[in-house]
Amino acid sequence: MSNATFVRPAKFYISGFSDIPHVEYFYVFLYFVCIMTVLGNGLLLSVIYLVKTLHTPKYMIVTALIPKVLDTFLFDNRYIVYAACLSYMFFVWFFGCSWTLVIMAYDRFIAICFPLMYHSIVTKPAIVGMLAFTWVLLLSLLAFIVGLIGRLSFCGSVVIQSFFCDHGPTYRLACNDNSLNYAMAFVVLIVIFCFPPVLIALTYICISIALSRISSGKERIKAFKTCISHLILVSVFFIPLLGTNIAVMTSYIHPNTRIINSALTHIIPPLLNPIIYSLKTKEVLRAGWQQKAA
Repeated sequence: MSNATFVRPAKFYISGFSDIPHVEYFYVFLYFVCIMTVLGNGLLLSVIYLVKTLHTPKYMIVTALIPKVLDTFLFDNRYIVYAACLSYMFFVWFFGCSWTLVIMAYDRFIAICFPLMYHSIVTKPAIVGMLAFTWVLLLSLLAFIVGLIGRLSFCGSVVIQSFFCDHGPTYRLACNDNSLNYAMAFVVLIVIFCFPPVLIALTYICISIALSRISSGKERIKAFKTCISHLILVSVFFIPLLGTNIAVMTSYIHPNTRIINSALTHIIPPLLNPIIYSLKTKEVLRAGWQQKAA
């Protein structure tokens, strides 16, 4: 076989869980979570669209992801063609990226540290610019890392030990040199999953300093309450994700544990997003009642 020849399988097989009794109940749970996620985010987007007072930069940041898990496991469609697998890998990673949480943290940082300048700094063009920059950066990086899969040969197993076409379990199936894929996986881990929590932590250090300068305890608590929903989303997203990826990079983690952590990390934040970030804010609640009354 020449160096330019690659062995590409016609299909991959997504294994899902192994040796877990009654695992179908977990998939049913995912089904109801997906329904609630679609309904919750759909209601939120409808309210934002219909109420002009909510056409502000703050509500342009909201995002969600629904993985294609149900068709794979509930209906036992576990085989996926090679090209579709790479596309699936790209979009799950892209829509599951965490830089939106950084922009949310930036919003809170400006609101608390520079309240008088908030409306002049956090504008629609500014938010659109930040979102566009992060999307272009992520598109380029993820397109490159997924494209690197094309240089791998799969002459052995085609069983992906995950609940979707996950990057790590896929490139490790290769029978030729995958060191570049490993290196780029490390780069993506740093850019997508390490930089964001560091930046978020820095913003909250600045927020804490600003809050400490507020003499009134009541006003300090009131300002901090605006950050609680965002902090919950950050914790729900990053703790299991970072724990799983660090464990995979440094030691052995059972495939079932990885699947559970990855699945919950991808589906729980979009479910909680309209509940704890937007639907608990006074603007959306007031707007929702106004629309209902109308």
